[in-house]
Amino acid sequence: MKVIMESIDVHIGGVKILNNISLNVSKGEVVGLIGRNGAGKTTTLNTIMGLVRPSKGSIYLEIDGSKTDLRRLKPYEIARLGITMAPQGRYIFPDLTVLENLEVAYGGSPPEDVLKDIFTYFPELGKIIDRKGIHLSGGEQQMLAIARALVRNPKIILLDEPLEGLAPKIVVSVREIIRRIKAEGIGILITESGNIKRIQDLVDRVYGIDRGEIIYSGDVESIMKDLDVRRRIWGF
Repeated sequence: MKVIMESIDVHIGGVKILNNISLNVSKGEVVGLIGRNGAGKTTTLNTIMGLVRPSKGSIYLEIDGSKTDLRRLKPYEIARLGITMAPQGRYIFPDLTVLENLEVAYGGSPPEDVLKDIFTYFPELGKIIDRKGIHLSGGEQQMLAIARALVRNPKIILLDEPLEGLAPKIVVSVREIIRRIKAEGIGILITESGNIKRIQDLVDRVYGIDRGEIIYSGDVESIMKDLDVRRRIWGF
């Protein structure tokens, strides 16, 4: 199973945000999308999920040689195919409990075995299942955001800045969760804007993005050695 973007352009409000973007992520691998704030990372993920419509190019889901055109589908239809997202900023429902947030994401009451799996990943959430989102810490909110993306048993999950703004101890916990998700055979596309070392040992390969264009594709060690890419992404 693979999600493939080919030659994607995106315009928002008459402004070109993505320019000729091509990338892919397969079930069972972790792929990083690296770029500074405003480079186009979130727009790329939103375009995969059908939240933003491209003006050019193709996006499709490939399973055993059969291709499904994602551009024709609504976000909930894409989620049903096995692609989900934990957005930047978490966007949990503050007036709903942990369980109610999971129910909204699932589209009803998740089966007991699904909840058991979720709380195996996130034992902290299992202890506060009746606590409202507004009373969760930043780390708990991030865990809930990822849990909502996992509750539909996806094959590929998009994680938008999952380590941003977290305390170092929580970063360690979320990184371990990402490792466990990969071990289950789930594909992950993860964005990172600042400290690439936070995901360096998690990813199999990376894309570098600057001003809406892919400027690098390859292994994470090489991106650290490419002076031009480093300058364009991080300014040094």
